[in-house]
Amino acid sequence: MILKDKPVLLKGKDGSIEILRNIYGVPEITAATSRDSAFALGWVHANDRQLQMMLTRVILEGKAAEKLAADTALIEADKYIRSLNLYPDMDEQARRIEPEVLECAQCYVEGINLYLESTSHLPEFRLLKYRPEPWTLKDTMLLAKVFAYFGLADAQGNMEKLIVQMVQNDIDEKKIKELFPYLKEEIDKDLLKKVKLAPPIVPEALRWLSAVPRFTGSNNWVVDGMHTRTGKPLLCGDPHLEVNRMPAIWHEIVIRLPRDTYIGFALPGTPSIVVGRNRTLSFSPTYTFMDMLDFRIEECRDGMYRRGSRWIPFDVRREVIKTKKGEEIKVDFYENEHGILEGDPLEPGFYLVRSWSAQRGCGAQELNVIHNVMKSKTVREAMKHYRNLDAASFNFLMADSSGNIGYQMSGRLFARPRGVSGLIPLPGWESKYNSRGFVPKTSLPFLYNPPEGIIVTANQDLNHLGKSEPINLPMAPYRAERIEYLLKKRKKLDTEYMQEIHYDLYSLQAERFMKLLAPLISDTANGKILKEWDYRYNADSEGASIFENVYRAVLLRVFGDHGFGRESLNYLLDETGIFNDYFGNFDNIIFNRKSAWFRTGTREDVLRMAIDEGLRVKVKPYGKTRRLYFKHLLFGDKLPSFIGLDYGPVELPGNRATVTQGQIFKSAGRTTTFSPSCRIIADMSGAELLTNMPGGNCDRPFSKWYKNNMNDWLGGVYKKLS
Repeated sequence: MILKDKPVLLKGKDGSIEILRNIYGVPEITAATSRDSAFALGWVHANDRQLQMMLTRVILEGKAAEKLAADTALIEADKYIRSLNLYPDMDEQARRIEPEVLECAQCYVEGINLYLESTSHLPEFRLLKYRPEPWTLKDTMLLAKVFAYFGLADAQGNMEKLIVQMVQNDIDEKKIKELFPYLKEEIDKDLLKKVKLAPPIVPEALRWLSAVPRFTGSNNWVVDGMHTRTGKPLLCGDPHLEVNRMPAIWHEIVIRLPRDTYIGFALPGTPSIVVGRNRTLSFSPTYTFMDMLDFRIEECRDGMYRRGSRWIPFDVRREVIKTKKGEEIKVDFYENEHGILEGDPLEPGFYLVRSWSAQRGCGAQELNVIHNVMKSKTVREAMKHYRNLDAASFNFLMADSSGNIGYQMSGRLFARPRGVSGLIPLPGWESKYNSRGFVPKTSLPFLYNPPEGIIVTANQDLNHLGKSEPINLPMAPYRAERIEYLLKKRKKLDTEYMQEIHYDLYSLQAERFMKLLAPLISDTANGKILKEWDYRYNADSEGASIFENVYRAVLLRVFGDHGFGRESLNYLLDETGIFNDYFGNFDNIIFNRKSAWFRTGTREDVLRMAIDEGLRVKVKPYGKTRRLYFKHLLFGDKLPSFIGLDYGPVELPGNRATVTQGQIFKSAGRTTTFSPSCRIIADMSGAELLTNMPGGNCDRPFSKWYKNNMNDWLGGVYKKLS
C-alpha cells in the first residue's frame, strides 16, 4: 500500500486506523488510541520520508562508508561521528523511558517496519546497493537526542575555538573581551598559544554530515487575550533551519483521536509532534544558544595526560570503521574525566578535551517530554515537562485555551565555578575550574502570564528571566525587538496580522546603522539610493544591496584590517556560519565610538573609508543576489537541476536581522541557509492551526506532494488545518 489520494486502512492494537491525505497533501490519521496513532505515524513517515530517515540514521551511526560507499569523504564523516560518542549510555536510557511513551515509541517502530516489509526499496538506495535494515527503538532514541547537537552545540564550540585562534594570532585581549562581554576569565595567552587545534573536517565529509537536520536561529511569540480580537491567546512560531534541501526537514501531520486532535510538525524518525497544537494547548520552540560545551586543555605525551608530576593514561575507545569494500579501519579515541580529546596524545603537546553537558545521563527525556507535552492540556503542565528536557536546549512558548501563556527554557547547563564563563578552555590539571554538576532546572529562565501579556524569543539574551547565565553568546536582539514593536503597534491582534509579521522584511539593524552612517555617506548615485532606502529587504531593492556592500566593507575595515586580517575575515563571512549566528557581537563594537578596535584612527575615519569602499561595488537588485536551488538530499550536488529533483532558482527573502532571516552562506563549499523551516499560527479561541512550509510532505521527486508547498511558503499563503 502507498499513501496517495485514497484512504489506507491499517489494523491497530485497539481498532482500525484510517490514513488519508487532505487537499494539501498532509496525511491525516484517525485512530482509537495513542499507541495506534503512533503505529500509523511510523507507517506514514516510512511512506513519505524513508530516504531522509535512513540516510540520517546511516550518518548518525557512523556507518556511511560501510553501507553507502567506500568513499574517503564517508570514511572521514564516520570518523567524526564516532569521535563524538554522542550516546554512550543508550541501553541505560532506554530503561528510563516512561511506560506509555515506550509503548508508543515501540508501536511507531512497528509501523515503520510494516511499511518497509510491504514495499520495494527506494530507487536511490538501489543505485547505492544499500538495503535498509529494520528500524529500531535505538534509532529513534539516537535521532531524538542528537539532532540538537548539530547546528546548536557545535556552533558554540566553533566560536570558542575561534577565540583561541584570536589569541594565537595576537589579537589584543581588550579587543577580545570587548567582542565577548561574557568572557570573565583572565586569558592565559602563553598557554593558549601552545594549544594544537584539531584540523577541520574535510569539506567532502561535511557535505555528507549536512544530511543531519541543523537547528539555527528561530522566532516565536505569544500574546494573551487582552491583546487579541477574540480575547484568547495567539501563538506563532517559525523554527529556522537549513531550508534549501528537498524534502523539507519537518513532516506535517494531523492525528485525530476520540478525545483530542494533534496538528503540527514532527521530525521523521521520531513519534511526536514538536511544533503545533492540540485542542487546548499550542507550543513552539526556538534555540536558546545555551552553552552546553566546555573545553579543557590537557598536556599530553605517550598516550597520557599530566596531573601535577604524574602522567595518567587516557581511556582508549577503539572504533572499527568498515567500508563497503570489506576494509576495516581501526581508529582510537582518547577520553578522560573532562571528555573527549581532540588530538593525538602520542604526539607531545597541549590539546583540547571537549565535554558536552548532555553526553551521558540523558536522552530518555527527549522522548518522554515531547510525548507528554503533545498530550498536555495547560501551559503549566507543559512547562513542567519542558523543564525536564536535557539534550535539547530550546526556548519553548505555549498558550492554552483557558487564556494562559508561558515560556520555559530547557537544556542541561554545566554548574561552572564562579568567574568561569565557559567561553575559553582552561587547564585540565586545575581542579578549581571543574564544573559542579549541573544547574538546577528551576534556575533556568521562564515566564508565566507576564503582566504585559507578550512574550517574544528570537535567540536573544534571556538570562535575566532566570537565576543562572545559560547564554554567553546570544544572537543580536533585532528580530525580537522588531516583533515586539509590531505586536505593541496594533491594539487588537488577529491571525492576518501575525502572517504579516512572519513575512516582515524591515531591518532594525539597518535602521540603527544608517543613523550612524548617513552623515558620512557621499552624494554619489549609490549614496543617494542608500540614504533614501526604507530599510526593507525587498527583492527589487537596490538600497538593501548597497547597504550589504557597505556593511561588509565596514566589517573588513574594522575587524579585518585591525584584527583577523581580510583573508581570514572573508573566510568567516563566506565559508562558515559563525558570523551568521554572532554578528551582534561585532555590531556592538561598531556602535561603540571608544572601542579598542578603533585605536588606530577615529571611528568616523574608519567608517568613511569603508562606506566609500562599499559604495563602489556594482549594485544588483537584492533578490538577484539571493538566488539558489533547493536541492535533493542525496543527489542535489551530483545531478543537473533540470532532471526535476531540485527546485529553483529561488530568490530567498530576508536577511540576518529581519523576522524572516533568509541567511545564505557556505559550509565546506556547499551553499546553505537559515530560513523558516515551517510556520505556525495558533488562535486559541478555536481548534485550527495555520501553517506553511517549504517543499512538501513526500520525498518522492515525481510525486505531486514533493514540492507543492513552495509557492505558498514563498508567497505567504497559509493552510488552515483543523
